[in-house]
Order: sequence, then structure tokens, then C-alpha cells
Amino acid sequence: MHNEDVSIDTPDYFHYICDPMKKRRDMAKGEGIAKQSWKPGNVLSPVPVVLVSCGGTKGWKPNLITIAWAGSVCSEPPMLSISVRPERFSHEIIHDTGEFVVNVPSLAQAKATDWCGMVSGRTVDKFAGTGLTPAAALKVGCPIILECALNIECRVQQSLNLGSHTMFVAEVIAVQVSSTLLDAKGRLRLEKGGLLAFAHGQYFALGRCLGRFGYSVQKRPRQVRRASPRKKA
Repeated sequence: MHNEDVSIDTPDYFHYICDPMKKRRDMAKGEGIAKQSWKPGNVLSPVPVVLVSCGGTKGWKPNLITIAWAGSVCSEPPMLSISVRPERFSHEIIHDTGEFVVNVPSLAQAKATDWCGMVSGRTVDKFAGTGLTPAAALKVGCPIILECALNIECRVQQSLNLGSHTMFVAEVIAVQVSSTLLDAKGRLRLEKGGLLAFAHGQYFALGRCLGRFGYSVQKRPRQVRRASPRKKA
């Protein structure tokens, strides 16, 4: 029975009221959920949107490219990947130099992030065009973006030609974090960064923090009841 068929006059009405788990089980079985079949495509959403800086070494001028196909791939050693079309100017640079920096933008850099994905570094100086500030990295030759709160310096370990894109798998060799993302105890507070996400061709601002990993099974601390004061006889 579909959920929309349940009314106060049906036997299952009170089951849904008194047993919310029944409704969840029916939803899990697909009852009441309409589905459509789409052709295979990149609909995994949301994904991070980052500004990758490269160049500034081996005769290459510094350049920026907007990347949405990026993600962590390994914990030990820390590694991530970015996927770049071979015809992009940055593809030549990264392939030759073997290094890049993943810069995580915030709402303040949203327009610059989009613009860097619309113009080519072959003809445009993207640092000058956006007003973003190149700054020295710790361990790679290409610059970081000073305004971005997180700068992840990477060295390419492997490149995979997958089809429309080349995936550059890289080891994270240095990280720079803006002090504005740290609390009084030095802990990273990404919710303060106003970070961006990309979904199906659109940019979104990330919302509030719902909880830390594992919060669904975390036990709540017991509240100690205070004994009520005895009344005087």
C-alpha cells in the first residue's frame, strides 16, 4: 500500500501513527517513492569545488583552474585526486611539473571560482583577473591562493587516462590553514569558512553542521537528578 493511500479510514492509519518505524520500513521498501530511469551520467552530488593552482616553475607561468572532480583517495599516506581534461592548459602544466595546490574557496571567492573555469590561462592571467593573491607554498614550486582558507600542496604519484579526463593521483605533502578557521584551542572549524559545494552545474553554500562522525551512535550523558529537599516536620 502506498503512503498516499493511507487515510484515517484505512486500517493502516493507526499503524503509521502508533508505529513510525512501519512507515520507515515501507519507505525503505520503495513504497510511496516514485523513481525514473536516467541514462548514466555524473550526478553524484554535491561535490567540492576547488581552485587548483599550478605553474610558477619550469618556465610555466602561474595558473588557476576550477575543478569539481576532486576528492580524497587515501589516508596513509594522505592522497587526493583531481581530474582534468587533456585539452586544458593546466593539464600540460601539471603533467610537466608533477605538482599542484588544491585551494579551498569560500563564498567570498565564489564568483572568482566560476570565472576561472570560464577562461583559459593560455591567454589570461587569472591571478590578475580575479585579484587573488599568489603566495609561496611550503614544499612545491607553484603558488597557493592567499585568500583561500585551506591550501593543500600535492605531488603527483600517478596519472590515469580515463577517457574525457585524466585523473592525477597525488600525495599531500603540506597543508596551510588560515587562522580564521581555528578556535581558541587550535581545532579546525570548517563551519566558520563559508565553504562551497557544486551540484549538477550549480554552486551552493554549505549549511550548518549536523554533528561529528559517529554522532548517531553516541550515547547522551546521563543527567543526574538532584534529590528534592526534605520538608521540615
